[in-house]
Amino acid sequence: MTLRESVTAAIRYWEPRRLIYNVVLAAIVLAYFSLAYPMSRSKISLDFVLMLFLLAVLANVAYCAGYLVDIFVSASGYRELWEKYRWIIFVVGLLFAATITRFFALGMFQTGS
Repeated sequence: MTLRESVTAAIRYWEPRRLIYNVVLAAIVLAYFSLAYPMSRSKISLDFVLMLFLLAVLANVAYCAGYLVDIFVSASGYRELWEKYRWIIFVVGLLFAATITRFFALGMFQTGS
């Protein structure tokens, strides 16, 4: 498999799952926003929105770590095995990102009690 084929295969696998990743993380933030409502509404400001944007971009940069692993392993002799089990990396990464997102959301919308 050439580098170009490895990159194309990685894009084909990871990009459709990016939507799932972002929806899950957004749902966590919205859930904690809703649980702390109406106090959480008072936290909305330009700086708050910019911070959310920054965190969303950083979460998507972290998502790209899957690409590096995928391209590297696809170029090895373990490609067939990798293609069968790479969903595990997606699930573990999603759970890790969801955990980090939960802690950030708790900090953003904490009631102070």
